[in-house]
Amino acid sequence: MAYAPTIDRLLNQVPDSPSIVLEQLRSYPGLASKQDAHGYSLVHAATSYNHIPLLTALIRDFRVDPNITDEDGETALFNAETVDVANELLQLGVKPDARNDEGQTAAEKLDDEDEQPVVAAYLREAAGTTAEAAASISAQTAGANASSAALAGTANRDADGMHAPPPMPNGVKINVGTMQQEEAGEEPDPEFRRRIEELAAREDFEGEEGQRELRNLVQDAVLGLNHDSEGPASSRRRLG
Repeated sequence: MAYAPTIDRLLNQVPDSPSIVLEQLRSYPGLASKQDAHGYSLVHAATSYNHIPLLTALIRDFRVDPNITDEDGETALFNAETVDVANELLQLGVKPDARNDEGQTAAEKLDDEDEQPVVAAYLREAAGTTAEAAASISAQTAGANASSAALAGTANRDADGMHAPPPMPNGVKINVGTMQQEEAGEEPDPEFRRRIEELAAREDFEGEEGQRELRNLVQDAVLGLNHDSEGPASSRRRLG
């Protein structure tokens, strides 16, 4: 007689057998959102071991809350050990500003030499880089209907004949408008500015490919700033 798996058994299978976990979940989908005695979930485990396909399936296919928290009030973002998995979590709807029971965000907790300083830098710099991108795009669009049309692609026009800005992926926001030079801060890197301007002018900017390239551009900028700062891997939660 076959017995139904338990959440503890599935958690133990995540490190080495994520595909088996998926097979089990297809037969027992109710386990997808279960947590162990410490609130540790399959979303946390998939993140910790960088199993992105499993992580994506849990949230998109099995509808697990991307912001599920453990006993310390921490989402899976606090377990991220690579920029790739952190970026995937943001796209899946994890809130980067969520705080644990100690009042820390994921970026604040991971910004330690014994944790994941590169991931912490990514979470911080992603917001700063998109702000820089907004300044660059604003310089191209201020007072020019053609530039607004390039940013919007095929979006509907509003009452003034201007295109509305395209929807952005989770975790990425761009505000298009004008600003004074002193508000923009330091001058963006010329190469980064050039790439942003080329991307903004593309007709498929609001499409899947355009948004993917925007995320890659943000990630490239962060990794370029922090490629020498990676610290030792943090210890994963032990699964018993």
